[in-house]
Amino acid sequence: MKKSALQFLPFFLPLLFFSCTKNTEHLDKSRPNVILIMTDDQGYGDLACHGNPFIKTPNLDALYGESLRLTNFHVGTTCSPTRAALMTGLNCNRVGVWHTIAGRSQLSSDYKTMAQVFADSDYETGMFGKWHLGDSYPFRPHDRGFAEAFYHGGGGVWQGPDYWDNDYFDDTYFRNGIPEKTSGYCTDVWFDATMDFIEQNQDKPFFTYLATNAPHGPFHVDSSYIEPYMKYDDINPNFYGMITNIDDNMGRLLKKLDDLNLSDNTILIFMTDNGTARGASFDQQGFLTKGYNANMRGQKGSMYEGGHRVPFFIRWPEGGINQANDVDVLTAHVDILPTLIDLLGLNTPESTDFDGESIASIIKGDTPEDKWKNRVLITDTQRQEYPEKWKMSATMMDQWRLINGDELFNISDDPEQRNDIANLHPDIVKQLRADYEEWWKELSPEFGKFTRAELGSENDETVVLYAHDWHEAENNLGAPNLSGNGSHMTPWNHTHIRNGQLINGYWSVQVLKEGTYTFELRRWPRELDKEITAGIPMKDAVPGGSPMPEGKALKLNRARIQVGDAQDEIILKAGDKLAQFHLDLKPGMNEVKTWFEGDNDIRLGAYYVYIDYQSK
Repeated sequence: MKKSALQFLPFFLPLLFFSCTKNTEHLDKSRPNVILIMTDDQGYGDLACHGNPFIKTPNLDALYGESLRLTNFHVGTTCSPTRAALMTGLNCNRVGVWHTIAGRSQLSSDYKTMAQVFADSDYETGMFGKWHLGDSYPFRPHDRGFAEAFYHGGGGVWQGPDYWDNDYFDDTYFRNGIPEKTSGYCTDVWFDATMDFIEQNQDKPFFTYLATNAPHGPFHVDSSYIEPYMKYDDINPNFYGMITNIDDNMGRLLKKLDDLNLSDNTILIFMTDNGTARGASFDQQGFLTKGYNANMRGQKGSMYEGGHRVPFFIRWPEGGINQANDVDVLTAHVDILPTLIDLLGLNTPESTDFDGESIASIIKGDTPEDKWKNRVLITDTQRQEYPEKWKMSATMMDQWRLINGDELFNISDDPEQRNDIANLHPDIVKQLRADYEEWWKELSPEFGKFTRAELGSENDETVVLYAHDWHEAENNLGAPNLSGNGSHMTPWNHTHIRNGQLINGYWSVQVLKEGTYTFELRRWPRELDKEITAGIPMKDAVPGGSPMPEGKALKLNRARIQVGDAQDEIILKAGDKLAQFHLDLKPGMNEVKTWFEGDNDIRLGAYYVYIDYQSK
């Protein structure tokens, strides 16, 4: 069995072995439907049912009262890593996803996703909302098993791959890669689309993945949701308002399932992707200073419990899961795919050795919790080009938490992780360090690999590359990018692009077939249709938000491109909206790098590159 972060170590005997053969005994419409809902940046403490005295979440509270709850459930500490592990049952570092930008948020195409597993078992598949596992072919959701995918680009509305100037209201999103104008607030739109999909497929088994971008920033929401929380000094009213809007939509979805008589035979899962982003305030050590965090230390991005312990509710009335029940077994996002395969008799992907384990026996009450003692899980926060050993890591077993390889906490006695007791339990430290070393040894050979956008595929679509995914970005003086944590930041959102950041990096690609390729270099996206050198006006604020800054005019006069050994350059003319190049390429792995240049050492990469295969 693989040893990986958030993994199950071999001293526990596997409960189940799965057949790799075609399973046909469940191929009728009475098979359970599955709705998997995951909100963005909502922590364990951002629910009234978890003791939060400020927030109002009556519909989620009602679901909580009808669900089995995994109270010791863990994920990654940021967006993409959690999503990659959830979709594959594999550790995020194994599948190439340990960051949220910089080419390290693209899910390797070597592995099947949850959607592909469901599709292989004749389920209708649909996803709605936030994908954040790649925006170029073959990383998009409709490339990875979702027959219907309706989503925003990047890791949030207004990030680089998202449609230009989206702001949560009346946005344009992508339906299977095609832009589609919408009306209304983003979360309302995602739930509407989900309910439409459910109604259209009510007579067939379906798998629906609804991943809201809320309450991820920017914290835009109608003022009617903000105002009830303005009376509190200890919280972010916008953030809480976004969660209450999600709760209202949960009420609508639950009613829709009742109206369609689908509630009883639908497995409904609610979870979140990491710890809270703005539900409370913390000091530099991660200790709570204001608000509520369910007695935990740390928030989103933290190796402490508040960074990666999240809610997990599951309800399935026909499966006997419709009453309040807490399970405190150490579990994780990598367990969900093997569990659903087990519960539903889905066809298991060939040659897949999951990092997670089926917890179906726990859910069904067939296995005592003490049978799961000594399970070890590991999670970390990397957020850089190549992972670093021990960096922001948590190695977990039962009540023990080893942080960064040296701090040890007993969360049964010390849930806020205030008292480092490593010196009192050297045997536990030694054991958990050995577990981590074994995991690192297995995974580290994967860290030098790149996930690659594919050029010249059979689908013959335009491939778009975004600066959001640049590797090893640096400024025009050669100073390195600090992976989103410093001044030399990868231009991953629309504000950075408006500011004309003088940054450059490269993309990793795979050329699939020999021929001539057209490369269209742009500073502004196609939908904006602006000159390379032009500035653009400030964008007015929306409810809960601030204005977007003016887009800077830049004095640029040259464009260059290099793809492997092929390179070219042109002089820009007044009014040019793009720089177009035709390059003859052979199959193989390459790096794509572009330049816009001007006088006085002005130099940056093309923030958007559109690529088409022309001919052999």
